[in-house]
Order: sequence, then structure tokens, then C-alpha cells
Amino acid sequence: MNWIFVGASTIAAQYMLSAVRSQAGHKVSWVVSGSMDRGAAWARDHGVPSVTTDLAEALTDSDATIAYISTTNEKHFGQAMACIAAGKHVLCEKPLAINLGEACRMVAAARDAGVVFGTNHHLRCSGAHRAIKEVIATGQIGKVLSLRIHHAVYLPKNLQGWRINDAAAGGGVVPDITVHDADVARFLLKEDPQSVVAQVTSSGMGEGVEDSAMSVWMMPSGTMVMSHESFTHEFAGNGLEVHGESGSVFANNVMTQEPIGTVKLVTGSGRQQIPYPQHSLYERGVSDFVTAIEGRGRAAADGVDGVKSLAVALAVREAAQSGKRITVNYGEVS
Repeated sequence: MNWIFVGASTIAAQYMLSAVRSQAGHKVSWVVSGSMDRGAAWARDHGVPSVTTDLAEALTDSDATIAYISTTNEKHFGQAMACIAAGKHVLCEKPLAINLGEACRMVAAARDAGVVFGTNHHLRCSGAHRAIKEVIATGQIGKVLSLRIHHAVYLPKNLQGWRINDAAAGGGVVPDITVHDADVARFLLKEDPQSVVAQVTSSGMGEGVEDSAMSVWMMPSGTMVMSHESFTHEFAGNGLEVHGESGSVFANNVMTQEPIGTVKLVTGSGRQQIPYPQHSLYERGVSDFVTAIEGRGRAAADGVDGVKSLAVALAVREAAQSGKRITVNYGEVS
């Protein structure tokens, strides 16, 4: 299968190009960029044969059947809808869109067109996260009482740009990181947050957008989730804790793009290290997406997953702005 990369992005270069090429018979045949100079340099550096600034040109290639979208957030909707209309399967970066209505329309359009639509939520592809989910699912910590996610990091200089100063492009830590943590909570706990309370601030990096957020989410089961995201915490580390009636899981340095970190289970019997496979998160995500296209499974995170993680992030921002508890609106996609 041939892929069209919509966006000559850092994540496309660092992770997705090799992830696609790791699949037997798959190659990237096009890169679409808003700048011909940038796109041509990207294509030359990464051995991609065709480059254009016109998405419609790439979409006429009948041999290219999959589009991967990694442009700025406000462009996702129009680009995804064009790809779907051309009959391409779509794997889109998170958040799917800058508002819930557009995200729902993207997913509905893909269903109507009969193409596979996925959201590139890499963390649920982590061996560590899948091991934690298995610990919870097999009852090793009993009923889950709370989940704490600390995902406060330092945004590297090369990634700052629009993420810290362009609200119209979907900048801010909430659409960039809170949306990931919403997907992690949904993935691990197998339920959707009902309501949220939150605070956001700019703590030194954000210019017109928030760079730090803290929120608490209530799950239908009564489980509470506490989530902390930031662009400004260089030494904070990252991880998550899951606390149940009969045990706890402590996972350190697992909220990353790399297959690293430790997972420990603590119960009345003592402490034990939980082993997990250390595969590439992105290779696993692409593999699951290809499996879905072939009709042998589902995408690691499908379009509905992308809509729901966006819905939680939007509720967090609304709760912070209003100072009120906000009920999460998941729209019409289920």
C-alpha cells in the first residue's frame, strides 16, 4: 500500500515514516506541504518520490490508498474530508479537529464512504499501557478507585511555535496533551468521563493560550481521574498511578513516545515489577491500522476514540474558563 503524508511534520519524520516502512509492502509515495521549499527538502531528506502543495493532486493517485494527516489542528477537518471523499483510508493526528462538530462529521463521512478512519493516539499502543490495562482487567487491584496522570513536560524549542502562541491553529496544552490523557483514561478504565472541573494557566511559555492545566474527571463508575499537563515542567517526570481497593499500579516515565518506563504492582502480597513488550508505539499503531484496513481487526484508536478524547479536552477548557463543573458532551458519534 502507498501512503500520502499530509504535513511535512516532525512527528512524520521522527516516527511515522519508519513505522509505515516497517509494514511489509508499504511505502510513502507523497508528501503534501503548505510550502514547496519545505516539502521538497522533506521529501529529499526522507526519500519520498513525490511532493506537492496541492492535496488534490496527491489524491488523484489511485495507487495511494492511505492518508496520514499531521498538519496543524485547524487544517485536519478540511484535509480529512477531502481524503475521505477521494476514497482514502485516513489516520489523523489528535485532536481530530478544533471543535466537536467537525470531528463528528469526519467520522460519519468515513463510515458513509466505507473507509477506515483512525486517530493516532500512540500511548494506547504502548506495551506498558497495555500491561497496565491487563492488570486492571484481570482484577489484580480490585475495583478501581482513582487514576492519577502526571503529564507535565517541557516542550522542546523546535515544537513550540504555534502550540504556544496560536489559538486559531489549535494551540495550547489542552488540545496537545490533555487530549492524550483523556484517551489514556478511557483506554485503561473502559469508560468515558461524565463531568470535569479544571483550572488552566500560562506559567511562562503560553502566549495567548494555556501552557498548564489541572483537572479532575468523574467516571460513571465513581472512579475519579486527576490529570496534570504542562509545557513548562522540565524536571517533573511523567507517569500514572492506578489505585484500587486491593492494590495499586505505579507507572513511571510511560507517558512518552518511546517504549520506556517501569510498571510496578503493589498489593498486600508485596511489590512486583510488571514486564511488558518494548515495541515501537508507532509501529504498533500503524500495524493495527493496517489490520483494520485488511478487515482483520480494528484500529488501535478509531474515529470514535478521537471524538471522545477531544470532547473531554474541550470540557476541560470550558470548565477552566467558566469556573464550573462541566458535563462532557460527546456529540452524535457513538
